Amino acid sequence: SLAELRWNMALSRGLRCCQRVFSWIPVLIITAVVLWSYYAYVFELCLFTITNTLEKVAYLLLFHVCFVMFSWTYWKSIFTPPASPCKKFQLSYSDKQRYEMEDRPDAQKQILVEIAKKLPIFTRAQSGAIRFCDRCQVLKPDRCHHCSVCEMCVLKMDHHCPWVNNCVGFSNYKFFLLFLAYSMMYCIFIAATVFQYFLKFWEGVLPNGPAKFHVLFLMFVALMFFVSLMFLFGYHCWLVAKNRSTLEAFSAPVFANGPDKNGFNVGTRRNLEQVFGENRRLWFIPVFTR
Repeated sequence: SLAELRWNMALSRGLRCCQRVFSWIPVLIITAVVLWSYYAYVFELCLFTITNTLEKVAYLLLFHVCFVMFSWTYWKSIFTPPASPCKKFQLSYSDKQRYEMEDRPDAQKQILVEIAKKLPIFTRAQSGAIRFCDRCQVLKPDRCHHCSVCEMCVLKMDHHCPWVNNCVGFSNYKFFLLFLAYSMMYCIFIAATVFQYFLKFWEGVLPNGPAKFHVLFLMFVALMFFVSLMFLFGYHCWLVAKNRSTLEAFSAPVFANGPDKNGFNVGTRRNLEQVFGENRRLWFIPVFTR
């Protein structure tokens, strides 16, 4: 009935709304940890514990450089919209009518083959057919995949990352890699500079107080995050060197002559340039250079 249909639609909208709200929880957790680390390092360590003025100024200066670069790359990873296929990959009105009116799967596949001849599409589905997204009504460009969370087709999709609440792909892969790199730098800088005071608090050289808890916990958290980030960053460095996405590492892209895991590999230097751009002076700055 009409009432049931309206109820189902309202329920569906409510569930999507809840999903959007809950999807920000991992980002809020990371933000809370980083804000705490800022307070613990700047106030409890530098301002309240360190007595040497020169050491205090040097630590604060270098810490804020790391903090700004980490925050900048994290922001760009979260709020850079995923890139979707341009209009030329969408079915025209006449092609769409012809495709939808055809009941035979083989005939539908042939229609897509005819349309794809005009487009720079070289990859195929596992069955050998032209890759087509029924939900977005687009012929998928090479390396494009549909994200069920973002509800859109994403160019060169790598994965959907809950920690940035965004799809990692063509538009923000550089930002994601820099985020991992600057996160590691942030953690290792904290661990290296906190270590001597960690030992002093641990051995009882410095008096007990609120700073002790913050400094001890800073050391453990920084090392824990560094180790986990190191493995993830190393894996993505390997992917970049091979010019593969995470999805392609699990399932090799299929071309007209069959699957080829090295189908996009054009050499390490050019593979790096496809992610970071040709201007090497901008490689470590979170601006779009693809």
